[in-house]
Amino acid sequence: MLDSTKQHENAHLPHIQSWSTQAHDSNFVKVKEREIIKVPFTEEMKETHTILVPMMLPIHFKFLVNILRLHGYKAELLHNDGKAVVNEGLKNVHNDTCYPALLVIGQMIDALKSGQWDLSKVALLITQTGGGCRASNYIYLLRKALNKAGFGEIPVISLNFSGLETGQGFRVTRPMLQNLLSGVVYGDLLMHIANQCKPYEKHQGDTDAMIDKWVTRITTPGTNQGLTNYKALKKDTRAILEDFASIPMEVDKKVKVGIVGEIYIKFSPLGNNNLEDFLLAENCEIVIPGFLDFCLYCINDTLIETKLYGGKLTTKMIYHVVYEYFCKRQNDMIKAIKKHGVFRAPSSFKHTKLLVDGYVSQAMNMGEGWLLTAEMLELIEQGVNNIVCAQPFGCLPNHIVGRGMMKTIKEKNPQSNIVSIDYDPGATKVNQENRIKLMLSNAKKELEYAAMLDAQKPVMELQKA
Repeated sequence: MLDSTKQHENAHLPHIQSWSTQAHDSNFVKVKEREIIKVPFTEEMKETHTILVPMMLPIHFKFLVNILRLHGYKAELLHNDGKAVVNEGLKNVHNDTCYPALLVIGQMIDALKSGQWDLSKVALLITQTGGGCRASNYIYLLRKALNKAGFGEIPVISLNFSGLETGQGFRVTRPMLQNLLSGVVYGDLLMHIANQCKPYEKHQGDTDAMIDKWVTRITTPGTNQGLTNYKALKKDTRAILEDFASIPMEVDKKVKVGIVGEIYIKFSPLGNNNLEDFLLAENCEIVIPGFLDFCLYCINDTLIETKLYGGKLTTKMIYHVVYEYFCKRQNDMIKAIKKHGVFRAPSSFKHTKLLVDGYVSQAMNMGEGWLLTAEMLELIEQGVNNIVCAQPFGCLPNHIVGRGMMKTIKEKNPQSNIVSIDYDPGATKVNQENRIKLMLSNAKKELEYAAMLDAQKPVMELQKA
């Protein structure tokens, strides 16, 4: 009797092995015993499918999309943002998942629901670091969310250099890889220089127009030699410096504010609630350590792990060659900026990583690891004492090396003015901006005091004479 009652109560519930999505073709994602079968991006799809790329670094990802197009792929960079993106993320991803994953997946699903794309001819691209960060699992979360939202038939491409996804028709060929590496160098150069122009431009929009001009020129056949020829890249570097220096700018002193943090929240306007626009509106100059530093940090991690725990000699040699390759490119960029003399050059990665001695071990490599601490110290060394540490609320590694290191940094660098800002679906933009305004009020007082001392110097020198 009891057994028949249970059978009656459960009659309306589907059996777990019967769960599946309606298939339009053989590539449609199927769920069987909770296993999500991935839909591959085939070589034939290169001709028919448009690849949607989520936004993270506004300048660098323009290069990424244009380089994909140069190699025969149809690609579009997503710009949709706002509450709808967050809501889609909350609806389709567990709310304990880190905020960057929620936003990336939410942006993709929101784009698919916009009606702008032919869903039978669209694919999604997501990057994977391959480290201990949960970002390495984003692709599984994305496939699960797509299935839940009814888009399980859409192929997902993994852009990674760790061998995490195999059997996909998307290939990073040697020429494409060379283009992407050059794109990182170009992107860092444009970002560093643009951030020193935008707060002071006399005509609003001049800096953004100059960025668009150079991104287009560098990635257009006929003028894109710098993507494959290093001499052409160095020539472009000099021309870029001259072009940006020609932008009419005000001569004024502004509060310099550095931005560090988790890689997505640090760079993505969607992730940090348009933090850069807010700081510009507050009459600040923004200073952001480059993306190349993060790439070198990831390579350096492998070298450190090989040193500490052992590993194949061939792996160590390959990573060492790549490490020196990137360092050489970065050092050449820094030398060019210094020789030009108009703009402030960033610090080299090799110098930055030495700054953490006495603070944190380089073996601390989860998330942004020791690099986050190093970037704060780099900014302070450059005289950028006001720093926003932007991090997802649930990112434990970044809480340790970010907020957890602030006390020690302030004790050893009393002039530093650091504020830690958490970003998650429940955090309000007003509260975030109010905390930053409090930090800026102290920074502006320091700037006014420094200006007063500068004004008094001639009088003091006359009195001494």
